Amino acid sequence: MNIKNTQLSYGAFVSNNNTTFKIHAPKTTHAYLVIFNLPEDETGVEYEMTKQNNGDFTIESHDAGVGTIYGFRLEGPLNDPNLIIADPYSKAAITQNSMHHVAKSLVVDDTYDWEDDTWIQIDPRDLVIYEMHVRDMTAHPTSTANQKGTYAGLIEAGQNGGIEHIKAMGVNTVQILPIQDFANFEVPFKDNKAPIYNDWNPYGRNHWGYMTTFFFAPESYYASDGTDIPRSWNGRDGRAVNEIKDMVKAFHKAGIAVIMDVVYNHVSNYDWQPLKYIDREMYFRLDKNSNYIANSGCGNDTRSEHPKMRQLILESIKYWMTEYHIDGFRFDLGNLIDAETRQLIIDELKAINPHVILLAEPWGNGYDPDGFSDMGWATFNDQFRDGLKGSVFDVEEKGFLFGQYRGKDDQNILQCLVMGSLREYDGQYIKSAHSVNYLECHDNHTFGDRLRITGGFVDKDEKITNTQKNALVQDKLLAMNKLGALFLFTSQGITFIHEGQEWARSKVVAETTVPDEHVGKIDHNSYEKDNETNWLNWNEREMNRELVYYYKGLIELRKQYSEFRHSKPEDFEFMDVGEKVAVAYILKDRFVVILNGENEDTLELDKPAGQWNILADEKRVNLENQQLVSNKIIVPPSSGIVLKRN
Repeated sequence: MNIKNTQLSYGAFVSNNNTTFKIHAPKTTHAYLVIFNLPEDETGVEYEMTKQNNGDFTIESHDAGVGTIYGFRLEGPLNDPNLIIADPYSKAAITQNSMHHVAKSLVVDDTYDWEDDTWIQIDPRDLVIYEMHVRDMTAHPTSTANQKGTYAGLIEAGQNGGIEHIKAMGVNTVQILPIQDFANFEVPFKDNKAPIYNDWNPYGRNHWGYMTTFFFAPESYYASDGTDIPRSWNGRDGRAVNEIKDMVKAFHKAGIAVIMDVVYNHVSNYDWQPLKYIDREMYFRLDKNSNYIANSGCGNDTRSEHPKMRQLILESIKYWMTEYHIDGFRFDLGNLIDAETRQLIIDELKAINPHVILLAEPWGNGYDPDGFSDMGWATFNDQFRDGLKGSVFDVEEKGFLFGQYRGKDDQNILQCLVMGSLREYDGQYIKSAHSVNYLECHDNHTFGDRLRITGGFVDKDEKITNTQKNALVQDKLLAMNKLGALFLFTSQGITFIHEGQEWARSKVVAETTVPDEHVGKIDHNSYEKDNETNWLNWNEREMNRELVYYYKGLIELRKQYSEFRHSKPEDFEFMDVGEKVAVAYILKDRFVVILNGENEDTLELDKPAGQWNILADEKRVNLENQQLVSNKIIVPPSSGIVLKRN
């Protein structure tokens, strides 16, 4: 498939020896292009731009080619004439490690040898998604990557983690936490001179990236020359542009699709995000007193319903699709993007790539409050997550894996979940391809930690003194992890796991030089920690390799047998499990799946007529030398079994 690059409406456009600069600022009276020699320069050479009738300002230059550092100074009723802002359509940005995320734009060369690379084509129901953070995958001392914490390090051959681990697990898709340029540094901790008094984030950092500053530019902290030294500059030569393309191409060569986590619903409170200083009334939702509306909880919601903000969102997504060959997108707080824009997103993206993957974080107690499924979007199935664990917001609440039903849940809910959470069975979705089934993502406790806490293996406020002992999963805790995984991988819908879930990763707040009173405790919200709290410890993978192999086996089971992906409700024949917290069914008269959530009681069922082999049980997944099942099917507490007709 030939990929045709998206043409942007604004930004810097290089043609032969000419560069045209274009910005939309209809309420601005005068606009100036500012050319800098160095990123550190506070002033530069100014050139007045020409205002068009539609509110665009343009200027052509014969001297500002690739490598030019530039910005804009605007004069008008909504502008600060003393502030030089970067181009909101920057294809690359040079940014300072400070709370204001001071930035300058960089003119870059778009040419790149893709070597015939194109998008991965995959049925949504076949997706096995591995959510990962670029830096976390290789930054830990146990990683053998040479360029730790970088795009380049992620795809190094021969390492013990990174892409080598992802390939070994057999997943076919990665979902990458935000890599659009974002505000890394937040307000300094307990600084009385700061505009906002920060008494909640002793790290003064944003590690996860959910504060986009430049929607077209890549995050340069993860480039091979990235630095986190305060007040230093990242992105000086724009190398992140090609290093992300190298990363995507490497995943594609391995047959792995790439989903980008994108944040269009808000920006940072503190950075000099250009849209704030161009026309905040156009790009942000404001109340009657002209204050930012903050339904996102992050300070300022973007105004997606305005034609120019909508245009920016659509052009940005299409740009990443075509310029970077991104296969799909996960939209942060998707319901804050207005319905008309969401419809345009799916229509226009599918017109470019019919196989584009679109996922939304819906926000709405796990249901479908804004008709995502009706539009053809997939969303994260919170009912699946909470049905198995209990409410993500209440560690005291126990779900299926603890031998209980939460709230009004019952066996019918379990049956609904395994069939794909379809509406005709009290689920949320028109089709199972819209249900992203998951037990864990970057938010909240890891699945392993939720089991540790709610299962009574550790107290949520306990200070862990032996992190190695805490990380090890065995006996009952191992059984519960396996059962959750077995339920996940045998259910209809999209399958999603988070980095380290395959070894029941535990996030214990790491020793640090900052005044964090929670050091040693299990962390449920590690968004601000660029340290060993978040970095993957590859020794822990080896400690829990039995669970890792179980996950790997389940991925292969799901890939090998389409019945676990492409079945319909009529293909299920549910078996009687009495009053047990369990679900059991015959699938297409070819498989038997029994999932026993009881923590103390063994489940014993009659074997259906015929000979049946064990593909998976409480010990292992075995797709080759399968053991023949006896007359009775015996499923121990907190375990499951998968049988295949001989």
